[in-house]
Amino acid sequence: MNTKLHAICDSQGRPLNLFVTAGQVSDYVGARALLSSLPSADWLLGDRGYDANWFREALEDRGISACIPRRKQRKKPVKHDKRRYRRRYRIEIMFGRLKDWRRVATRYDRCPKVFLSAIALSALVIYWL
Repeated sequence: MNTKLHAICDSQGRPLNLFVTAGQVSDYVGARALLSSLPSADWLLGDRGYDANWFREALEDRGISACIPRRKQRKKPVKHDKRRYRRRYRIEIMFGRLKDWRRVATRYDRCPKVFLSAIALSALVIYWL
C-alpha cells in the first residue's frame, strides 16, 4: 500500500495543512485539494510534481509567486529562483521528522483516515507542543 503526503507549511517548515493521496495518483490531485486552503503568502515553493500551467495561474490569481522547477517534459522553459528554491530543505526536514515516528514511517494503519490522523498527531506533538 503506497501513499503520498501533501503538505502546506509555513516559512519555518511547520505543517499547516496535510492531505494524503494514493501512491499512484498524480501530485496534481493533492495540489487541487490544498489550493483552497493556501494562506496568504508571497511565494510558494513546490516540487517538480506540482508544475502545471493551471496551478501556476491559480497561484497568480491569489497573488502568490510560484517557485517550482519545470518538469523535464515541459517544452517551454519556466524560470524559477534557484536561491529561493534551496529553502525547500525545511519542508524535506519536516517530512523526515514525521517519519521518525515509527507508526508514520511504516504505515501500520490500513485506513487512510486513521493514517492521516496519526500524521496529524505526530505533527502536533513535534511542532506545536
